[in-house]
Amino acid sequence: MLEVAKSTLLILSALFPIVNPLGGSPVFLALTREHPRPARRVLAYQVALNSFILLIASFLIGTHILHFFGISIPVVQVGGGLIVISNGWAMLKSKEGMDRGREVQKKVNLEDISRSAFYPLTLPLTVGPGSISMAITLGANEPHHLGPNLLAILAAVIGSALTAMSIFLCYGFADRLAAVIGESGMGIILRLSSFLLVCIGVQILWNGASALLRSVLGVEA
Repeated sequence: MLEVAKSTLLILSALFPIVNPLGGSPVFLALTREHPRPARRVLAYQVALNSFILLIASFLIGTHILHFFGISIPVVQVGGGLIVISNGWAMLKSKEGMDRGREVQKKVNLEDISRSAFYPLTLPLTVGPGSISMAITLGANEPHHLGPNLLAILAAVIGSALTAMSIFLCYGFADRLAAVIGESGMGIILRLSSFLLVCIGVQILWNGASALLRSVLGVEA
């Protein structure tokens, strides 16, 4: 069990800073500000569950899926970076206020909001190309013998579950943060988060594009 604990700590320490549920909570709140609180909690649970499944799938079979379709990690980074930039730019230009969100709340139902649980809230805003590539890398480096492999799978499940739990807590109670900071303070945070989201997308895109350019030019990393 000591090895499982060490592997779990390694996975959690590698994934948590990249997933960054604390930093993502203002973005989640910005995209769901028109939803009532119970619906937002349900949506946060769905995002956490989707994130758990996506991380486990990336850890266990991510390399096989990419190899099957002939997709490389840099290509995933380029595509994911473009999506992150698009979402961040749309949020940055949004002029919808918090009061407008309160008016829309009455027209929202669970069936409507569940459609956005996977895209864009789970992928790529929560578990993006960076998290996926990290999970794939961790899975590729694990032993493939039966005994050690079972321990590695157990550690991956525990680490991913703890990450998903942190996502639910940060997203499900993001409105508490807004209540403490206030409407004007939250508006500033949302704009800053949107700008940072664009910058993160550009960084992800650049990481993938530069890797592709190095492969084309035959330059060592």
